[in-house]
Amino acid sequence: MSYIRFRKQFLHIPYLLLGVLEFCLLFFVYRLLASGVHLVISLPPELASGTLAALVFSLMLSAGTLSMGGYSSLANENTASLFFRTLVAYCFVGGLGLTIIYLFVPALDPGSSALFYAVALSSLIVILCRLVFLRVVDSEQLVRRVVVFGAGPFAANLMQEYEQNMRAMGVRIIGCIADSPDQAAVKKDQLLPAPVNFHEFCRHNKVSEIVIAPQERRQAQGGFLPMAGLMECKLRGITVTSGVDFYERELKKAKLDMVHPSWILFSDGFSASRSRAFAKRFVDLALSLALLAIMSPFIILTAIAVFLETGRPVLYSQQRIGLLGKEFRIYKFRSMRQDAEKDGKARWASANDNRITRVGGFIRNTRLDELPQIYNVIKGEMSFVGPRPERPEFVSELKEKIPLYDTRHYVKPGLMGWAQLKYPYGASVEDAKGKLEYDLYYSKNHSLLMDILIMIQTVEVVLLGKGVR
Repeated sequence: MSYIRFRKQFLHIPYLLLGVLEFCLLFFVYRLLASGVHLVISLPPELASGTLAALVFSLMLSAGTLSMGGYSSLANENTASLFFRTLVAYCFVGGLGLTIIYLFVPALDPGSSALFYAVALSSLIVILCRLVFLRVVDSEQLVRRVVVFGAGPFAANLMQEYEQNMRAMGVRIIGCIADSPDQAAVKKDQLLPAPVNFHEFCRHNKVSEIVIAPQERRQAQGGFLPMAGLMECKLRGITVTSGVDFYERELKKAKLDMVHPSWILFSDGFSASRSRAFAKRFVDLALSLALLAIMSPFIILTAIAVFLETGRPVLYSQQRIGLLGKEFRIYKFRSMRQDAEKDGKARWASANDNRITRVGGFIRNTRLDELPQIYNVIKGEMSFVGPRPERPEFVSELKEKIPLYDTRHYVKPGLMGWAQLKYPYGASVEDAKGKLEYDLYYSKNHSLLMDILIMIQTVEVVLLGKGVR
């Protein structure tokens, strides 16, 4: 699958084109209905005309699709998921957003019946468009055919990820060429014989990319690679990519087992600037004030609910590790019993944790327990988007067991994060390692665009209660 890189983000060209096509279809449908064309059914005449109204309609429904993961391959892995996400995105998320806009700008409001017709017809057309798109994008003529050079543990892990996320990756890995045949860790049916002529092999198998997955990390320096064959392929237009870069591009995470300190120092990322810091801080403050104004009734109701169920304190605070390892105190609505850690020992929350109260379970599922952290954002200790801050007790343990764990502290912690979108709730060292791979990707590639995308996609996490215990 082809990509473009914009503002440090890898954008799938087919899905980018799909988004543009859907936006144009939404705009066309709205304008068509507004013009008085009656498509089989009798439509109300009050549908608002005008370019601005059509743009707002198209933008909000497109944002709803983005918030429900509609422009990622994983979201479209089956037809049922396609229908569900499109209907929720248009009828709930997009519809709610339009309702709020119409409250503040009544001139754009076409009326409830007209809006219903517009959303219903748009949903039908877009679902049909997506069904066609899925058939086209998965055709053999459009997928990127890839061969992996290497058959060790790294290659085996790569093949496992490929099998689990085949459509998400948008590629066809035809197999692995063993750099050390006697130490191959991949499955036998995934092994390919070593070619005599690399370019001829790639041409015959229609390979457009070679991924280098060395047996050991030290081999990544190139000493064990068939340089002549690989260079011929590269000079003839075949992409040669390191396994780490392939992971980053396709799975939007850093492969922790294969990265090392020099990768952090010399890679294109992990950078900062005053202008970027100023923009991020401005957005944090603006969103904090807006969210306080909008959510103040929910903040009051949550405080009352917690107090009525279990009494005081309504809030609780904990020490967390923030930017550059500095400790700060985080605030949350209390969702557990007062004696949740009466022995003073820090514990991760577990599935069906009996320390969580009934109100606590609800506010954790809806993320209402996190609202007091707006205060931390205003103080500058946190940002809206960033790795979730951990407790000092956990950080001390994880630093000893996970290499490069401290790298997640190179950016401010956040209310929401890339790892929270991509990885389920974790309560173990192995889970912390999995989340770190996504935190590393964010730390390396974070930008205002990525922050906006994360904030929009967090809507799906809240609605579906993902990653909560």
